[in-house]
Amino acid sequence: MRWALFLGSLAVALLIGVWALQVPAPRGTETPGIDFSAARAMTDVRAIAARPHPVGSADHARVQSYLFGRMTALGLDPALQAGALSPDAINRLSRWGGDPAAAGNQAVNIVGVLPGRNPTAAAVLMMAHYDSAWDSPGAADDSAGVAAVLEAVRAIRERGPADRSLVILFTDAEELNLDGARIFFSEHPLRDRIGAVVNLEARGGGGRAFMFETGRGNAETIDLFSRAARRADGGASSSSLSIFVYENMPNGTDFTIPKSRGIDGLNFAFIGRPSQYHSPTSTPENLDQGAVQHIGSQALEATDALLRAEALPAAGRNVVYGDYLGLFTIVHSLDLGWTLLAITALLGAFAAWGARHATRLTAVDVGRGMLSGLWVLAMGIVVAQGVRVLAGPLSSRAESADVYYTLLRRLPWMESGTGLAMASVALALLAGRQALSPKLLAGAILGAVVISLALGGFDPVVLGAGVIALGLSLWSQAAPKTIWGGWLGLIALIFVLGCAAQAAAPEAASILIWPGLLAAAAAAACAVIGARLESPRSLIPAVVATVIGGAWILNLSHQVFLGVGMDLPGVLALMTVLVLLFLAPLAPRSKNTLAAAAAACLILACGLSLTARFAEPAPPPAADGPT
Repeated sequence: MRWALFLGSLAVALLIGVWALQVPAPRGTETPGIDFSAARAMTDVRAIAARPHPVGSADHARVQSYLFGRMTALGLDPALQAGALSPDAINRLSRWGGDPAAAGNQAVNIVGVLPGRNPTAAAVLMMAHYDSAWDSPGAADDSAGVAAVLEAVRAIRERGPADRSLVILFTDAEELNLDGARIFFSEHPLRDRIGAVVNLEARGGGGRAFMFETGRGNAETIDLFSRAARRADGGASSSSLSIFVYENMPNGTDFTIPKSRGIDGLNFAFIGRPSQYHSPTSTPENLDQGAVQHIGSQALEATDALLRAEALPAAGRNVVYGDYLGLFTIVHSLDLGWTLLAITALLGAFAAWGARHATRLTAVDVGRGMLSGLWVLAMGIVVAQGVRVLAGPLSSRAESADVYYTLLRRLPWMESGTGLAMASVALALLAGRQALSPKLLAGAILGAVVISLALGGFDPVVLGAGVIALGLSLWSQAAPKTIWGGWLGLIALIFVLGCAAQAAAPEAASILIWPGLLAAAAAAACAVIGARLESPRSLIPAVVATVIGGAWILNLSHQVFLGVGMDLPGVLALMTVLVLLFLAPLAPRSKNTLAAAAAACLILACGLSLTARFAEPAPPPAADGPT
C-alpha cells in the first residue's frame, strides 16, 4: 500500500505540475474583437519576422515601414524618433558584422498615441522592440511582443475610449544596448507624461509568459495586476521570488530604463524553447502560438486596467505574492510571513507532541532529521553541479556567444539530467544511508566534486557542500531512526531557513514558508488520525499535501531552472527538500529497491548530460563573448 500511495501521489503531483506549465490554446480570428487573438497577432509576426532585421539592414527599414503603416491604420498617428547609437551599441553591431554607418549611427524609435478622454491624466506606455539579433528572424524576440502590442491596441479600441492616453513605443537597438528606450526616456516630449509601462520581451520561443518584474514599491501594482490577470487566458504566472531573483541578476530589458527613473509598470516575457533565443530557428513557423496568446492576453488585460484606473499605482511598500499553478494569485504583506511561521511552529509542535506519545519520538531524532535535510541540500548541490557540467561549461565561462547559444540548446538535456540527479538524492535519503555503502557514497561525492571543479571551475560553495555531504555520509549517527524524526526534522530545517529568509529577504521567503506550513499542517493531521503512521488512512494528509504542494514545487522547479539553472543547478537541491517535506512519511520500507532506483537515476542523469554534447555539438571557438 505504501508503494501505491508513494508512487500514486508523486505521479499525480507531477501530472498536475506539468499540466499547469501548458500555455492556453491560441484563439482564432473568430475571437470577439474585445479579446486578444494569437491568430490575428501572427499575421504581424509573419510580416515582421520574415527575415532577420538588425539595425542598419534593409529588412530593418522594411519592418520600420511596415510598423509605421500598421500604427497609422490603428489611428495611432505614429512618428519616428531618432537618436545617436551608444558606443557600446556601435561596437556590438560591428562585431556582428553590421555597418553602423548604414544606420546613420542612429537608433530610430516608432512612437504612436491612442488619445484618452483626459489629456492631463498620466499616460500608459506599451513597449516592445522591433530590431532583431544579427542572424535571427526574431519571431519571438521580439516580433511576438510587437505583434501582441498591435493586437492589444486593436482590442482596447474595440472596448471603447478610456480616460488615459495609451502611448505605443516600438524601440530600436534593444539588442545592441537598450538604446531606443534610453533615447525615448531621455529626449522624447512624452517621457514626462508616462505614469506606467507595460513591456513585452522573450528569451526563447515559447512557454508560459511570466510577469517577472515590476517597479519598486509594488503593492498597488500587484493588486491591480492580480485582479486584471483573472480575465487573461491561462491566468497569471508571476511571483515575488522571480522579481527578487531578477533584481540580483545582471540582465536588463527596455523596462530597466523607466524603472531606473522611478516609473512603475509590468515586464512580461516567455523563456521556454530556449534553443530559439537569437537563433536562425526563431521563425514564425517555430513560434509557440500559445505563448503569444498568454503574453498578449495578460498584457491586454493589465494595460486596459491601467488605462481605466481612477489612479495609477503609486510606489509604496512591497508585497509577497505568487500564483498557484496559474489558477489564482496569493498576495500578502511582508510581515505576514512571521505569522505564518508562528503557525507552522505551533502545528509542528503539536505533531511532535502527538508523535512522542505514540512512538516515543525524541528531540535528538528530530535533530537527526534536520541533519538529513542538510545532507540532501549539500549532496544535491554537489551532484547537481557535477551532472550539469557534464553537459558543457557554465555560461559565465563560455568563450563566445555561439557557445552560449549552444548551451541554451542543451538546456533541456541539462534540466532532465539535473532533475534525475535530484531524484537520485531524494531516493537515497528515503532508502536510508544505512542501505548505501558509506564508501560508495563517499566515492560519489568525491567524484562529483572533482568533476565540478575540473569542468566548472573553482567554486567554494560546491567545495563546502562536498565537505558537509561527505562528513554526514560517513557519520552513522547523523541519520534519523524513525519516520517522525526524519519528517519533523525536514520541517524544522525549512522552518529555520524560512525564518532566515523572512529576516533577510521576505519577498523570497514564501518559497520556504508556504511549503513548511502545508507540511506542518499535514503532520499535525496525521498525528490526530494515526500517529503511528501505519494505516493508509493515517497517511491521507501526507498524500493530499504531496499532491497540492508537490505539484506547485515541481511546476516552480521547471520555471526556476529555465531562469537560473544553467549556472546554478544546485537550486534544485532546495526544491528537492521541499518535495520531501510532503513525501517523506510515504516512503516504502523496501530500502534496497529505493537504493537501486537511486543508483539508476544517477547513472541515467550522467548519461543524459553527456549526450547533450553530442546532440548539440559546440561550435569552433570565437573571439567575442556572450551577448
